[in-house]
Amino acid sequence: MKNSILSLLFVLVATQAFTQKENIRLDSIMSSIYSNDHPGAAIAVVKNGKVVFKKGYGIADLDSKKPITSATNFNICSMTKQFTAYGILKLTSEKKLSLDVKMDKYFPDFNSKVAGIVTIRHLLTHSSGIVDHYNYVDKTLFKEFWDKDVLNAIKSVDSVYFPAGSAYRYSNTAFCILSLIIEHVSGDSFPEFIQKNIFKPLKMNNSDVIKSDFKISERAFGYEFENDSFKISDARESLFFSTRGDGGIYTSIDDYLKWIMAIQNGNILDSNIIKKAQSAQFPINTTRNLYYGFGWFVAGSGDNKIVFHPGSNGGFRTIIFMIPSKKYSVVIFSNRTGIDLEDLVREINKIFQIDDNAYVKLESLIS
Repeated sequence: MKNSILSLLFVLVATQAFTQKENIRLDSIMSSIYSNDHPGAAIAVVKNGKVVFKKGYGIADLDSKKPITSATNFNICSMTKQFTAYGILKLTSEKKLSLDVKMDKYFPDFNSKVAGIVTIRHLLTHSSGIVDHYNYVDKTLFKEFWDKDVLNAIKSVDSVYFPAGSAYRYSNTAFCILSLIIEHVSGDSFPEFIQKNIFKPLKMNNSDVIKSDFKISERAFGYEFENDSFKISDARESLFFSTRGDGGIYTSIDDYLKWIMAIQNGNILDSNIIKKAQSAQFPINTTRNLYYGFGWFVAGSGDNKIVFHPGSNGGFRTIIFMIPSKKYSVVIFSNRTGIDLEDLVREINKIFQIDDNAYVKLESLIS
């Protein structure tokens, strides 16, 4: 018995020493990339279901010089899509909608050539072929632009990029429409629905969806890095920044970790919904074994399956990388451009000796 206890203690001490060495290397890399007096990033690493690293670098706001911490709220850009998708799947599990129902059920005034064919499943998997809204908007008519404005911009357009279900094309427009479907079916606004069904159950108390009054506590501002200087690039600088279903959530590393832990441990959230969302649903590149799930990119299979999603909005850049079988995750929220977070994640994986050979860098597949 005494020898067993000593052996266990030796393993624990060795593991702690190894983790400390990993953390020192990671901190060194992050400190070399994000300086104390510039916009920066917050990061967390979860290994074997435990948070082994969590820290902020740089400043949240160039005016106040407030340092970034794990409690700083960032716009998480397209990582919002995993929450929007969860909302749709939750309503599906409650038998309140079907993934194979067509858009015209909820938008009868949408062009019938499109809405009579495109299903919710198509919208969720970026296979709808519906046109992007950006080129159909007279920007002079708007001071703020919301998901309902996305719908109004394209509802009369009778052209598509391709027949629904025949190809993949990343679509922010589709996820804006999904947020409106959530509102239609649930009777709540999209921010209310996300609060009730995700944030409050998980005690993500400082997270929110962007609103017109725009009061986000502990908020980071986004900055573009150009010509060796930083220029603010946030909600007031971009008309399309504030759409909700595709990229409207603000959260912190502290709060987002509650979401990660709920996914990994199967608590509170519906584990069947998570499993479905993180499974291959529509092919992007079968040669590389890359698919889109519901709100997640999926690469590889079995124990080597990787689920991930980067994001980009104004001066914000974000990424989540997860290997479900290993309960391993890396999440980075940044309020500056100019750093390739996909490459950074791969460097972090090397530090923690994680096999990420199935990982596919998305590059031009997402915006």
